[in-house]
Amino acid sequence: MFQTSLIKFSFSLVILIQSIDTNAEGAKIKRFARALQPGEIIRLTVESNKTLLSLEARAFGKSFAGYFDPSLEVWRVFLGVDLDVKPATHEVVLLGTWKEGGDFFKSYRLIIQEKVFPTRHLTVDPKYVNPPSETLERIRKESKITKKIFSMSSDRKLWTGPFVAPVPGQPNSSFGKRSILNGKTRSPHSGTDFSGSRGTSVKTPNTGKVVLVRDLYYSGNTIIVDHGLGLYSYFAHLSKTFVSEGQKLKRGEILGEIGATGRVTGPHLHWAVRLNQARVDPLSLIVVSESIDSSFSILSE
Repeated sequence: MFQTSLIKFSFSLVILIQSIDTNAEGAKIKRFARALQPGEIIRLTVESNKTLLSLEARAFGKSFAGYFDPSLEVWRVFLGVDLDVKPATHEVVLLGTWKEGGDFFKSYRLIIQEKVFPTRHLTVDPKYVNPPSETLERIRKESKITKKIFSMSSDRKLWTGPFVAPVPGQPNSSFGKRSILNGKTRSPHSGTDFSGSRGTSVKTPNTGKVVLVRDLYYSGNTIIVDHGLGLYSYFAHLSKTFVSEGQKLKRGEILGEIGATGRVTGPHLHWAVRLNQARVDPLSLIVVSESIDSSFSILSE
């Protein structure tokens, strides 16, 4: 049985809060999400009178590591629903180990609903649609580097508390939009764009470690921050960068400045998030990372 409530959020978003009415092996499982659609992050919370020593979730062909929240004495895990996940009924399996001995196991069905993303038509420098032959090897190498980064992560949680927007103001381009560049279909937009003037400070949305600072062909001056447990932030088109690889950052530290480097139509910040390589909307991360459990008493027992 499920109990559902809707709560308004900034950026004109809505969060869906549901409780899975189960006490499997003495545990209560709650689910928090903005929506159950491709591109979203789903947060699962496991409460129990018994002590769990570990938790992971398996869904969509991936494994997502859980973490213990000592402030609320619960375990949590973020699930990333990639843009390519098909609308269907999917199985979610929760696995863990009890301190008292034995394994924790819970499996349930998750219905991912269809989402129709809009299409955008953009005109950019032709070299970013049909790259010159001399740039192809560079593009391949850069793609290999970023894919390797997203396939690796710290085995512990590095972020603390909720994620915040890296720049002020509203996002101006929806995550997941299908892009047609100079009349040719390209990959969907896998981040959220924020408008801003050149030179506007870009701040890290949460604690993490800088794992890449480089000028990339398509995204220009780029910074990637590892937040731990497979969660990454990717900042593109910067005019300046003020951090170095290996540097540890706290939420709110300045990474660089908004620019118009790489494949762009004007100055803006492109913020993308990867969760175990799943392409997810950064605004969804802001929603589900808020510590709302103690703020609302709406979940069924």
